Amino acid sequence: MNHKPKTNQTLLQHARSMRRQPTTAEQVLWRRLRRSQLGSYKFRRQQPLGQYIVDFYCHQTRLIIEIDGDVHAHQETYDAERTAWLEANGYRVVRFSNMDVIKNTDGVLQMILTLCDEAVGL
Repeated sequence: MNHKPKTNQTLLQHARSMRRQPTTAEQVLWRRLRRSQLGSYKFRRQQPLGQYIVDFYCHQTRLIIEIDGDVHAHQETYDAERTAWLEANGYRVVRFSNMDVIKNTDGVLQMILTLCDEAVGL
């Protein structure tokens, strides 16, 4: 039998809290990703994976979307270690700035759709 590892309850509670208080950029993107609106790909938000919580995750394509605000300028080492762990575990991580998402939403969505299509071989 293949059992899914149990998610750390503290991490899960933190993810739920983050879902209730999204950033503006996360709200903008989520409005366009939710309910499989983008190429019928299903996304989850504030998804625990391993010891991390990722902003958006598409299980079908193993694509992780991270929206970086100002805080990320001060945590480059942490972000690099986190990305390395995620990629080593078979995920693809793509990052967009808050400004990209807010000012160029359609361009960001097109890039995400292209990455999803590539992952499934379209």
